[in-house]
Amino acid sequence: MHDALYERHMSPAAWSPYPDAMEVLAGLRERGIAVGVVSNIGWDLRPVFRAHGLDRFVGTYALSYEHGIRKPDPRLFRLACTALDADPRTVLMVGDDPDRDGGAAALGCAVRFVDHLPADRRPDGLRPVLDQVV
Repeated sequence: MHDALYERHMSPAAWSPYPDAMEVLAGLRERGIAVGVVSNIGWDLRPVFRAHGLDRFVGTYALSYEHGIRKPDPRLFRLACTALDADPRTVLMVGDDPDRDGGAAALGCAVRFVDHLPADRRPDGLRPVLDQVV
């Protein structure tokens, strides 16, 4: 049962992007702002982003299982910054876990948190972040 549930969890169909994700990511691209995904998830998120049409907006993925580093370790955030050729002091980390995602602040990244809620209960949780970006 565990294996079947885990397999389903990894299926792109099991994931629902936040309703404003496409709009926000497209807005960042229009502004010339690079996007990276930093995650502690134990498998490859790329197929999920691809299945939902969001992968075209992501410049890099720093996934803990690929690097043997877990958030809040600043090295995982540095990998994303380096891959995006971004000075951490100019980066905004958006996350939903202050303990883990707050590790980006050790590099000098600005950090903003969104509510950790199911997608259908947070229809515009990312939009305010777009408004904070120059």
